[in-house]
Amino acid sequence: MTNHDEDKIRKAFANKDWNDIKATDSWQIFKIMSEFVEGFEKMSRIGPCVSIFGSARTKPENPYYKLAEQIAYKLTKEGYGVISGGGPGIMEAANKGARAGGGKSVGLNIVLPFEQFSNPFVDNDKNINFDYFFVRKTIFLKYSQGFIAMPGGFGTLDELFEAITLIQTNKVAHFPIVLIGKKYWEGLIAWVKDTMLLQEHNISEKDLELFHIVDEADEAVAIITEFYSKYLLKPNF
Repeated sequence: MTNHDEDKIRKAFANKDWNDIKATDSWQIFKIMSEFVEGFEKMSRIGPCVSIFGSARTKPENPYYKLAEQIAYKLTKEGYGVISGGGPGIMEAANKGARAGGGKSVGLNIVLPFEQFSNPFVDNDKNINFDYFFVRKTIFLKYSQGFIAMPGGFGTLDELFEAITLIQTNKVAHFPIVLIGKKYWEGLIAWVKDTMLLQEHNISEKDLELFHIVDEADEAVAIITEFYSKYLLKPNF
């Protein structure tokens, strides 16, 4: 833990008077509102999109980088725009593929002290910056007609399980979720089945139908297009 981290913890437990609380919280509310407003205004004009998530640490020579690029390219050829987190790694690959396919390339960037910076393949008028993760996730989920989860870390898991939970609880429309890389995800899925479902009964068997796991770009795109062949595309909530 760094000195900066310790200072943040001390500050969180420091005594505050009413004026401090009111001033800080009130301005924070306006900042949160401004991020929602900007996100809603820009995204409402974009049209059908698929979100592609994955690690910011994935290098261009990694097969998953190339696979994300292929998926994004193929999605744009089916008429979808592509939304990513706007940063490097898999996010860059997604925007790169969308740009190559002549489709809309959206970046929902988060301000972080490390790893995150806007990649050069996001359309200039579709690059939105956020300070708050929860606002960013709301925009992702509201304006995505599909969810592609490439291999990633804690952030990818956060976004994946948020999407699954909202669909499971009927808080958003039932949009398709596709996990890419059977070998990468097999350990997690085995734990979900063996521990969450069979051992502890914390989910239902039908919950396993909320997502697909594939290895190929064509398989992923086919799941998205087949799902929406009978629906009118619109925001999820």
